Amino acid sequence: MMHDYMGIMAMPGTGFFSMLIIGMLAGWIAEKDTKSDHGLLTNMIVGIAGSFVGGAVAGTLGIHFAGWFWGNLLVSAIGAIGLVYVWRAVNNR
Repeated sequence: MMHDYMGIMAMPGTGFFSMLIIGMLAGWIAEKDTKSDHGLLTNMIVGIAGSFVGGAVAGTLGIHFAGWFWGNLLVSAIGAIGLVYVWRAVNNR
């Protein structure tokens, strides 16, 4: 069985630069969906963090997305949107 190598700063099936691009796009999608106003760096951070959250949830549910750009983007965007809503709920208390 062949396993894809995944470095410490990578998503399953993608490399470091692909992770940055997917993170930026996912953060931008989360920004538009939640009607937030973030900068490029914040979008990237939110998108990358969202990819880890979304990936963990997808893995728990048995959803396989690794190695597929659109799957990684979808999971990352959903995770990033969730993170923004949780952040707002915690900070609005």
